[in-house]
Amino acid sequence: MTATKEGQPVPQVTFRTREGDQWKDVSTDDIFANKTVIVFSLPGAFTPTCSSSHLPRYNELYPVFQQYGVDDIVCVSVNDTFVMNAWKADQDADNIHVLPDGNGEFTDGMDMLVDKNDLGFGKRSWRYSMLVKNGVVEKMFVEPNEPGDPFKVSDADTMLGYIAPEHKLQDSITVFSKPGCPFCAKAKQALIDEGLQFEEIILGKDATTVSLRAVSGRATVPQVFIGGRHIGGSEELDAYLNQ
Repeated sequence: MTATKEGQPVPQVTFRTREGDQWKDVSTDDIFANKTVIVFSLPGAFTPTCSSSHLPRYNELYPVFQQYGVDDIVCVSVNDTFVMNAWKADQDADNIHVLPDGNGEFTDGMDMLVDKNDLGFGKRSWRYSMLVKNGVVEKMFVEPNEPGDPFKVSDADTMLGYIAPEHKLQDSITVFSKPGCPFCAKAKQALIDEGLQFEEIILGKDATTVSLRAVSGRATVPQVFIGGRHIGGSEELDAYLNQ
């Protein structure tokens, strides 16, 4: 494992991917030629840090990265295409392009193939991220050579800090709602009109009124939370946005 490949082209590899019930070979050029691409690589799909932090944050910040010229965000792991596709579906990671490096060829070419025999994993990728422009590595963030699975520098926020150091991230927003609720629709439209991204928790699908009462003390919808603060319903959201 080397510290960096900055200034060098990414390895020329053919990725064996599966789309629906068809095999599709994807080349390095298909992914990187004439594009600005963020790549993050990790030890394995479905592993705890990868599922709880690494992939979700890149998926969440994809629209922000787009504002700064990023065409695609790619996740590479030494797993087969069936595992990668199942993981993407499980994570609802529609903004992430998953690439199965099942034979470890790309990872080996990046000098990031490491021995995880102690975990029964065999050869896997060290955790890192990189910004690739037209097939050439501009910047790499490689996790320190420490025991275990360090996760300190390959995260999405570090990459955003490199690409757009002046960018100020909006507070996280969650809206509890239920289908057919006109006040919920009003609140969501108000956020959209302000250009604010939000996550929607739909009662009856993602949670119940038990959870709603537990976190907000109320049983009516919508209930809006911004940056850890309970804003309230649609009228209270309007007041908040207009202050």
